[in-house]
Amino acid sequence: MKPTTIRNRTIYQASQSLRSKLLCGHLSKDLKNKYHKRSVRVTEGDTVKVVRGEFKGVSGKVTRVSAMKNGVAVEGIKKEKLKGGNLDVFIHTSNVIVTDLNTEDKWRAAKLEGKSTKPAKEAKPAAPKPTPKAEAPKKEKQDKETKAAKPKKESK
Repeated sequence: MKPTTIRNRTIYQASQSLRSKLLCGHLSKDLKNKYHKRSVRVTEGDTVKVVRGEFKGVSGKVTRVSAMKNGVAVEGIKKEKLKGGNLDVFIHTSNVIVTDLNTEDKWRAAKLEGKSTKPAKEAKPAAPKPTPKAEAPKKEKQDKETKAAKPKKESK
């Protein structure tokens, strides 16, 4: 079987979580220099420019990201239906370049800049803990006292 057939089948049969990971687009040159990354997952609010296909040269904000339709809907790109009304056109992320990022999400911004995404734990003042060695001799003394207090059974 051809490798392209195998690749297409794995993409078609992929789970939703895997499909959403495939929706990454290339960054523009200035964003590449800023973040030292080549591509990023496209999210709603990012500004993209279409570089291939029927809508080549059009730029706008991403309004919807669909893993099921395998693409993104860009503001200003619509098709008219025969009975009237407009329809979103989904463009694959390999055909767009991300020109501006939506950094409202603090986790995403930290991830792009290479910072730690986990929140720092607050240091609490530690209370002195009793050592287990100090407790061990007390137990031995109690055991000896209880043995001495118990009368021994007489054998007949």
